Amino acid sequence: MSSLSFSIIQSALFWEDKTANLNMFEDKINNITEKTEIVILPEMFSTGFSMRPSELAETMDGASVHWMKNIAAKKKIILTGSLIIKEGEHFYNRLLWVLPNGELGYYDKRHRFAFAGEDQHYASGNKRLVAQVKGWKINLQICYDLRFPVWARQQSSTDGPEYDAIIYVANWPERRSHAWKTLLTARAIENQAFVLGVNRVGNDGNNIYHSGNSMIVDPLGEVLYHKEQEEDIFTITLQKETVTDVRTKFPFWKDADRFYITQD
Repeated sequence: MSSLSFSIIQSALFWEDKTANLNMFEDKINNITEKTEIVILPEMFSTGFSMRPSELAETMDGASVHWMKNIAAKKKIILTGSLIIKEGEHFYNRLLWVLPNGELGYYDKRHRFAFAGEDQHYASGNKRLVAQVKGWKINLQICYDLRFPVWARQQSSTDGPEYDAIIYVANWPERRSHAWKTLLTARAIENQAFVLGVNRVGNDGNNIYHSGNSMIVDPLGEVLYHKEQEEDIFTITLQKETVTDVRTKFPFWKDADRFYITQD
Protein backbone atom coordinates (compact mmCIF):
# COMPACT_ATOMS: atom_id res chain seq x y z
CA MET A 1 0.00 0.00 0.00
CA SER A 2 1.23 3.51 -0.76
CA SER A 3 1.38 6.66 1.30
CA LEU A 4 0.78 10.16 -0.01
CA SER A 5 1.82 13.45 1.59
CA PHE A 6 -0.46 16.48 1.29
CA SER A 7 0.17 20.09 2.33
CA ILE A 8 -2.82 22.39 2.66
CA ILE A 9 -2.43 26.16 2.76
CA GLN A 10 -5.15 28.09 4.59
CA SER A 11 -4.49 31.74 3.87
CA ALA A 12 -5.98 35.19 3.58
CA LEU A 13 -6.05 36.51 0.00
CA PHE A 14 -5.27 39.88 -1.52
CA TRP A 15 -8.46 40.99 -3.23
CA GLU A 16 -8.14 40.83 -7.02
CA ASP A 17 -4.35 41.24 -6.81
CA LYS A 18 -2.72 38.39 -8.71
CA THR A 19 0.87 39.49 -8.23
CA ALA A 20 0.52 39.82 -4.47
CA ASN A 21 -1.22 36.45 -4.15
CA LEU A 22 1.27 34.56 -6.31
CA ASN A 23 4.21 36.07 -4.43
CA MET A 24 2.57 35.26 -1.09
CA PHE A 25 1.83 31.64 -2.01
CA GLU A 26 5.31 31.16 -3.43
CA ASP A 27 6.77 32.25 -0.08
CA LYS A 28 4.45 29.91 1.79
CA ILE A 29 5.28 26.96 -0.44
CA ASN A 30 9.00 27.67 -0.10
CA ASN A 31 8.57 27.59 3.69
CA ILE A 32 7.18 24.03 3.71
CA THR A 33 9.96 22.05 5.34
CA GLU A 34 8.30 18.64 5.52
CA LYS A 35 8.37 16.16 2.64
CA THR A 36 5.29 16.80 0.57
CA GLU A 37 3.92 15.54 -2.73
CA ILE A 38 0.70 17.50 -3.22
CA VAL A 39 0.18 21.15 -2.25
CA ILE A 40 -3.42 22.42 -2.17
CA LEU A 41 -4.38 26.11 -2.53
CA PRO A 42 -7.87 27.60 -2.03
CA GLU A 43 -10.50 28.39 -4.65
CA MET A 44 -9.63 31.35 -6.93
CA PHE A 45 -6.36 31.65 -5.04
CA SER A 46 -4.93 34.37 -7.28
CA THR A 47 -7.88 36.78 -7.01
CA GLY A 48 -10.37 35.82 -4.34
CA PHE A 49 -13.95 34.83 -5.24
CA SER A 50 -14.54 37.62 -7.74
CA MET A 51 -17.48 38.14 -10.07
CA ARG A 52 -15.33 40.21 -12.47
CA PRO A 53 -13.97 37.54 -14.80
CA SER A 54 -13.89 39.85 -17.82
CA GLU A 55 -11.21 41.91 -16.05
CA LEU A 56 -9.37 39.11 -14.22
CA ALA A 57 -9.54 35.97 -16.35
CA GLU A 58 -6.47 34.44 -17.95
CA THR A 59 -6.10 31.84 -20.65
CA MET A 60 -4.36 28.52 -20.08
CA ASP A 61 -1.23 30.26 -21.39
CA GLY A 62 -1.53 33.01 -18.81
CA ALA A 63 0.86 34.07 -16.08
CA SER A 64 -0.86 32.24 -13.23
CA VAL A 65 -0.86 28.89 -15.04
CA HIS A 66 2.81 29.36 -15.91
CA TRP A 67 3.45 30.21 -12.25
CA MET A 68 1.82 26.94 -11.17
CA LYS A 69 3.92 24.97 -13.66
CA ASN A 70 7.12 26.68 -12.51
CA ILE A 71 6.40 26.05 -8.82
CA ALA A 72 5.45 22.42 -9.45
CA ALA A 73 8.66 21.83 -11.41
CA LYS A 74 10.91 23.71 -8.98
CA LYS A 75 9.53 22.04 -5.85
CA LYS A 76 8.86 18.65 -7.52
CA ILE A 77 5.28 18.62 -6.29
CA ILE A 78 1.77 18.39 -7.65
CA LEU A 79 0.16 21.81 -7.22
CA THR A 80 -3.60 22.28 -7.25
CA GLY A 81 -6.06 25.15 -6.75
CA SER A 82 -8.62 27.03 -8.85
CA LEU A 83 -8.23 30.08 -11.09
CA ILE A 84 -10.45 32.27 -13.28
CA ILE A 85 -9.89 30.96 -16.80
CA LYS A 86 -11.24 32.13 -20.16
CA GLU A 87 -11.74 29.59 -22.89
CA GLY A 88 -13.42 30.67 -26.10
CA GLU A 89 -16.28 32.99 -25.16
CA HIS A 90 -16.74 31.50 -21.68
CA PHE A 91 -15.24 32.00 -18.24
CA TYR A 92 -14.66 29.08 -15.87
CA ASN A 93 -13.85 28.61 -12.21
CA ARG A 94 -11.23 26.02 -13.07
CA LEU A 95 -9.27 23.76 -10.73
CA LEU A 96 -5.87 22.84 -12.13
CA TRP A 97 -3.90 19.72 -11.22
CA VAL A 98 -0.33 20.53 -12.25
CA LEU A 99 2.37 17.87 -12.32
CA PRO A 100 6.13 18.51 -11.87
CA ASN A 101 6.74 17.65 -15.54
CA GLY A 102 4.39 20.42 -16.71
CA GLU A 103 1.49 18.17 -17.61
CA LEU A 104 -1.86 19.12 -16.13
CA GLY A 105 -5.47 18.15 -15.82
CA TYR A 106 -8.36 20.43 -14.95
CA TYR A 107 -11.87 20.43 -13.55
CA ASP A 108 -14.43 23.17 -14.23
CA LYS A 109 -16.75 23.84 -11.31
CA ARG A 110 -20.04 22.07 -11.93
CA HIS A 111 -22.25 23.87 -9.40
CA ARG A 112 -22.06 27.65 -9.69
CA PHE A 113 -23.01 29.61 -6.58
CA ALA A 114 -26.11 31.42 -7.85
CA PHE A 115 -26.65 33.02 -4.42
CA ALA A 116 -23.62 35.22 -5.22
CA GLY A 117 -24.29 35.47 -8.96
CA GLU A 118 -21.59 33.01 -10.05
CA ASP A 119 -24.01 31.49 -12.56
CA GLN A 120 -24.30 34.89 -14.28
CA HIS A 121 -20.56 35.15 -14.94
CA TYR A 122 -19.17 31.61 -15.24
CA ALA A 123 -20.02 28.61 -17.38
CA SER A 124 -20.63 25.26 -15.72
CA GLY A 125 -18.36 22.26 -16.10
CA ASN A 126 -19.87 18.99 -17.26
CA LYS A 127 -17.38 16.32 -16.25
CA ARG A 128 -15.55 15.21 -13.14
CA LEU A 129 -11.82 14.80 -12.83
CA VAL A 130 -10.45 11.87 -10.85
CA ALA A 131 -6.66 12.23 -10.83
CA GLN A 132 -4.29 9.31 -10.31
CA VAL A 133 -0.98 9.39 -8.44
CA LYS A 134 1.03 6.59 -6.81
CA GLY A 135 -1.88 4.18 -7.01
CA TRP A 136 -4.29 6.70 -5.45
CA LYS A 137 -7.37 8.06 -7.18
CA ILE A 138 -8.40 11.56 -6.11
CA ASN A 139 -11.70 13.27 -6.94
CA LEU A 140 -11.22 17.04 -7.43
CA GLN A 141 -14.08 19.42 -6.62
CA ILE A 142 -14.72 23.10 -5.83
CA CYS A 143 -16.53 24.76 -2.91
CA TYR A 144 -20.31 24.80 -3.68
CA ASP A 145 -20.01 21.30 -5.21
CA LEU A 146 -19.85 20.13 -1.58
CA ARG A 147 -23.61 20.67 -1.19
CA PHE A 148 -24.43 18.16 -3.95
CA PRO A 149 -23.64 14.62 -2.81
CA VAL A 150 -24.65 12.91 -6.05
CA TRP A 151 -21.86 14.73 -7.94
CA ALA A 152 -19.29 13.38 -5.47
CA ARG A 153 -20.82 9.94 -5.03
CA GLN A 154 -18.63 6.91 -5.67
CA GLN A 155 -19.34 5.20 -8.97
CA SER A 156 -18.62 1.69 -7.70
CA SER A 157 -17.89 -1.26 -9.96
CA THR A 158 -16.82 -4.86 -9.48
CA ASP A 159 -13.30 -3.48 -8.99
CA GLY A 160 -14.45 -1.43 -6.01
CA PRO A 161 -15.12 2.26 -5.37
CA GLU A 162 -14.00 4.84 -7.89
CA TYR A 163 -11.64 6.94 -5.75
CA ASP A 164 -9.74 7.07 -2.45
CA ALA A 165 -9.85 10.78 -1.55
CA ILE A 166 -11.79 13.94 -2.38
CA ILE A 167 -10.28 17.44 -2.40
CA TYR A 168 -12.50 20.50 -2.05
CA VAL A 169 -10.91 23.92 -2.59
CA ALA A 170 -13.08 26.76 -1.33
CA ASN A 171 -13.91 30.35 -0.45
CA TRP A 172 -16.61 29.29 2.04
CA PRO A 173 -17.98 32.12 4.26
CA GLU A 174 -17.85 31.91 8.04
CA ARG A 175 -21.61 32.41 8.35
CA ARG A 176 -22.17 28.96 6.81
CA SER A 177 -19.20 27.21 8.41
CA HIS A 178 -21.40 24.68 10.24
CA ALA A 179 -22.61 23.36 6.87
CA TRP A 180 -19.03 23.24 5.56
CA LYS A 181 -17.76 21.15 8.49
CA THR A 182 -20.80 18.87 8.52
CA LEU A 183 -20.80 18.19 4.79
CA LEU A 184 -17.06 17.49 4.62
CA THR A 185 -17.55 14.83 7.27
CA ALA A 186 -20.62 13.43 5.51
CA ARG A 187 -18.79 13.13 2.17
CA ALA A 188 -16.01 11.15 3.89
CA ILE A 189 -18.39 8.76 5.65
CA GLU A 190 -20.74 8.09 2.74
CA ASN A 191 -17.92 7.58 0.22
CA GLN A 192 -15.55 5.78 2.62
CA ALA A 193 -12.75 8.07 1.46
CA PHE A 194 -10.41 10.69 2.85
CA VAL A 195 -11.72 14.24 2.42
CA LEU A 196 -9.46 17.30 2.36
CA GLY A 197 -11.26 20.66 2.48
CA VAL A 198 -9.06 23.74 1.99
CA ASN A 199 -10.64 27.13 2.68
CA ARG A 200 -9.39 30.71 2.97
CA VAL A 201 -9.51 33.10 5.94
CA GLY A 202 -10.21 36.84 6.29
CA ASN A 203 -12.47 39.38 4.63
CA ASP A 204 -12.82 39.56 0.87
CA GLY A 205 -13.50 42.63 -1.25
CA ASN A 206 -17.22 42.35 -0.53
CA ASN A 207 -16.54 42.38 3.23
CA ILE A 208 -17.54 38.72 3.52
CA TYR A 209 -15.59 37.02 6.30
CA HIS A 210 -14.07 33.56 5.96
CA SER A 211 -13.02 31.61 9.05
CA GLY A 212 -11.08 28.86 7.32
CA ASN A 213 -12.08 25.65 9.07
CA SER A 214 -9.94 23.68 6.65
CA MET A 215 -10.27 20.01 7.52
CA ILE A 216 -8.92 16.57 6.78
CA VAL A 217 -11.35 13.75 7.54
CA ASP A 218 -10.68 10.01 7.40
CA PRO A 219 -13.01 7.40 5.80
CA LEU A 220 -14.79 6.80 9.13
CA GLY A 221 -15.48 10.49 9.63
CA GLU A 222 -12.75 11.10 12.20
CA VAL A 223 -11.25 14.58 11.92
CA LEU A 224 -7.48 14.37 11.50
CA TYR A 225 -6.94 18.12 11.14
CA HIS A 226 -9.03 21.24 11.70
CA LYS A 227 -7.89 24.86 11.82
CA GLU A 228 -10.21 27.79 12.45
CA GLN A 229 -9.62 31.54 11.98
CA GLU A 230 -5.84 31.51 11.54
CA GLU A 231 -3.61 31.18 8.52
CA ASP A 232 -1.91 27.80 8.56
CA ILE A 233 0.20 25.42 6.54
CA PHE A 234 -0.27 21.78 7.46
CA THR A 235 1.36 18.67 6.02
CA ILE A 236 0.07 15.16 6.59
CA THR A 237 0.95 11.74 5.19
CA LEU A 238 -2.07 9.55 4.53
CA GLN A 239 -2.01 5.79 4.04
CA LYS A 240 -4.05 4.17 1.30
CA GLU A 241 -4.18 1.08 3.53
CA THR A 242 -6.55 3.04 5.79
CA VAL A 243 -9.11 3.27 2.98
CA THR A 244 -8.70 -0.38 2.05
CA ASP A 245 -9.06 -1.55 5.65
CA VAL A 246 -12.22 0.49 6.24
CA ARG A 247 -13.85 -0.78 3.05
CA THR A 248 -12.89 -4.37 3.85
CA LYS A 249 -14.16 -4.22 7.42
CA PHE A 250 -17.27 -2.26 6.51
CA PRO A 251 -18.07 -3.13 2.86
CA PHE A 252 -21.01 -0.73 2.69
CA TRP A 253 -20.03 0.35 -0.84
CA LYS A 254 -21.25 -3.00 -2.15
CA ASP A 255 -24.82 -2.10 -1.18
CA ALA A 256 -24.82 1.29 -2.88
CA ASP A 257 -27.41 2.31 -5.48
CA ARG A 258 -26.28 2.17 -9.07
CA PHE A 259 -26.98 5.34 -11.04
CA TYR A 260 -25.79 7.44 -13.95
CA ILE A 261 -25.03 11.18 -13.91
CA THR A 262 -25.96 13.01 -17.09
CA GLN A 263 -23.19 15.30 -18.36
CA ASP A 264 -25.25 18.29 -19.48
